[in-house]
Amino acid sequence: MLDDISLFVHIVRSGGLAAAAVELGLPAATVTRRLQKLEHVLGCRLIHRSARKFSLTSEGEAYFEAYAELVQQFDATTRAMSAELHQISGKLTVLAPTNVSVGILQPMWSAFVRRHPQIRLDLRLGNKLQDIYDGQVDLALRIGPQQDSQLFQIRLGVVSTIVVASREYLAEHGTPDRLSDLSAHRIIAVNGLPRWSMRNKRDGSTEAMRLEATTQVDDIGLARQLARDGLGIALLPASEMVDDLESGRFCRILADWQGPDREAFAIWPTGRLLSARAKCLRDFMQAHIGRMPVLQGQVPVCGEPRSQENQIDWHRL
Repeated sequence: MLDDISLFVHIVRSGGLAAAAVELGLPAATVTRRLQKLEHVLGCRLIHRSARKFSLTSEGEAYFEAYAELVQQFDATTRAMSAELHQISGKLTVLAPTNVSVGILQPMWSAFVRRHPQIRLDLRLGNKLQDIYDGQVDLALRIGPQQDSQLFQIRLGVVSTIVVASREYLAEHGTPDRLSDLSAHRIIAVNGLPRWSMRNKRDGSTEAMRLEATTQVDDIGLARQLARDGLGIALLPASEMVDDLESGRFCRILADWQGPDREAFAIWPTGRLLSARAKCLRDFMQAHIGRMPVLQGQVPVCGEPRSQENQIDWHRL
């Protein structure tokens, strides 16, 4: 019924049914039919039908006076919201994990801000998923699939988790040759990866391990630093250790085995239209994460720097 009220107001402002039909791009018969439908619902005539003169009935005058301003406000709000959705400018609130954002993806954020200075990026680091449901976040980068059917998700990449230790630790404690050897070593565990579900990449066999951790932390960055300091063996995402692996500070051990893959997703609530700026960032992340080998499941080779073609010049983006 709201559409028919709006149509009536447009008819009055246009000065007739034919003029309103042209202005709205509708067939004249459709305009007439919808006006008649509204009059039938109201139980009264709103417009005098005359080939010589367009005029409102007393009921039509009262109806126009009651709704004209509301329809104008509705149209203005609709136009403003449409412009807001389609313009690549304005505020964009994004939720992303701390470690990956201040680490391997930090240059990506800089490149996005440089490419789109008209977008005011509000990057919130953390994992407060409730912010998405509350409508406080336009788009989120999340690690691990989201099981909630209220969320749309697009897969951006995948990170391998591998077993590593520093050269100093291995020199002092020896290098394990089998998974069973790990029970004799100092283990640094991350709360997000308490159980080591290992998969052999050669034969596909799996083994679930519950190791007694010497040290347990709830932050991957801290676990990496503890392992870097020679305090134990850790199962960590390869994306958190690119420089350490390439420089030789970390050695990958039990190379035939790796932990669960950690998939990265862009997510947003179902039923919400993504603004043009949110789509812009989503596509930007998809393109550039897709160009990073370590975020597509590859593992850097220990002591072997990246080849020139695998180094992204973010400043040129």
